[in-house]
Amino acid sequence: MSAVVAKFELPPLPYEMNALEPFMSKTTLEFHWGKHQRAYIDNLNKQISGTELESLKLEDIITKTYGGGNAQPSFNNAAQAWNHDFFFHSMTAKGGKAPSGDISGLINRDLGSYDNFVKEFKTAATTQFGSGWAWLSLKDGKLIVQKTANAVNPLVSGETPLLVLDVWEHAYYLDFQNRRPDYVETFLRELVNWDTVNARLETATAKL
Repeated sequence: MSAVVAKFELPPLPYEMNALEPFMSKTTLEFHWGKHQRAYIDNLNKQISGTELESLKLEDIITKTYGGGNAQPSFNNAAQAWNHDFFFHSMTAKGGKAPSGDISGLINRDLGSYDNFVKEFKTAATTQFGSGWAWLSLKDGKLIVQKTANAVNPLVSGETPLLVLDVWEHAYYLDFQNRRPDYVETFLRELVNWDTVNARLETATAKL
């Protein structure tokens, strides 16, 4: 049997493994990035090897294999690989708190205020039953807060994601155990990379 040639590789983190401490531990990132995300990518490469999917971009694999909810086997690994990279880039050391820049104005316009955004985002993240994600996305030019289950992301329904929080237990259990609300609060207060969100917003609005 010939070896599977890797099409997708594990993307590097945008910071050192201990950069988010004490809010997210080095140990969490060693497992979450180094093992979980690596496994999604390795499994995806095996699944698409020798198929028509092998020539597609990751985003195109996601939308092609979702099948309106009747997903092909490669969907979960493709979406999880994409979701995790998007999540890791949504964080930075000395992040969090209220944003500045264009995203601040849109939050006030579409969600009422930053405090209202925080309330909606916390609700989405803490009420997602089981595994999933909480997102800040653009839909028809307006900001929305949404949650998705398992590997599903806004790409499959036509929204443009700007920010995400992973609420699978493996994302927080080593640091917060069963205290998901504390994890969500810490993410918003200490870790959100609003500069990246503003850059994503600029890219998205340039396409409108």
